[in-house]
Amino acid sequence: MTGAQHFLDLDDAQRPALEALIVRAHAFKKGVPDAGVRLRGRTIVGMFFEPSTRTANSFAVAAQQLGAHWLAFDTGGSSMSKGESIEDTARTIAAIGADAIVVRHQESGFPHALARHFNGAVINAGDGWHAHPTQGVLDAMTLVEELGSLEGRRLVIAGDIRHSRVARSSARAMWLLGARVTLCAPPLLLTLSAPGWGFADLATDLDKCLPTADALMLLRIQKERVDASELPPFEDLTGGYGLTLARMAKLPPHAVIMHPGPVNRGLEIDDSLVTHARSRIERQVQNGVYARMAVLERCLRPLERAAAGRA
Repeated sequence: MTGAQHFLDLDDAQRPALEALIVRAHAFKKGVPDAGVRLRGRTIVGMFFEPSTRTANSFAVAAQQLGAHWLAFDTGGSSMSKGESIEDTARTIAAIGADAIVVRHQESGFPHALARHFNGAVINAGDGWHAHPTQGVLDAMTLVEELGSLEGRRLVIAGDIRHSRVARSSARAMWLLGARVTLCAPPLLLTLSAPGWGFADLATDLDKCLPTADALMLLRIQKERVDASELPPFEDLTGGYGLTLARMAKLPPHAVIMHPGPVNRGLEIDDSLVTHARSRIERQVQNGVYARMAVLERCLRPLERAAAGRA
């Protein structure tokens, strides 16, 4: 949660701030009477340099629900493709009256660089392998709904850990709320540090992790971020780390399954389990709107107060 108005990662986030966002997201889900005017008159620009279905559309809906105007930035047709600098692009977007930029980029650190040149709020919608902070908020929100307090609970995240920005942000969010997090993958796909990122346990045997898990989150293989020669054979990934019906039986009866999407059915999760009664995958998508409403409000309402103070 770097900066007074930006939302770039969860690396320096504190538990009270995360809890406040989740409480606010739950309030939006239940219905806030003046939600539709909270950000009335604000313009939010969505800059997605990578494909997105869930994140881009939920941010657009969140902005609309708060009364803001959402402007989709054509990254392919922008002047950045002609060599325009990040600084000049940021200044141009500010000059047209934008109050916030929601940005996704394949390069780790791009949102941080953009934030140095933009006077409004920059919100990270995913940067390279680094972070996806709003996904961490919505995943934590989903588990809080399911389990109540996460203190002492066990979350297992399995799949392509090394190349996943979701793994880092969601693991940190759960850890901040008191959960014990285990990152499980073949050695090639684990983080390079132990414990993982300084706060998560590392494991290579998924079957041993399942009996004590309160939740299991599967991750897809990030094929677009890594050369195929650096990946184990897909059949080994499915056999050793995919959630099958047999593996599902090893989970405690109360445990739920999650996935940030997009799902590769039959690879990291059996087709029949995507919509299983214990799957919370669709709820994650639903909660994404409310979590992002809470983040947008957090980032833009301080700007409103600052402007009022200067008047």
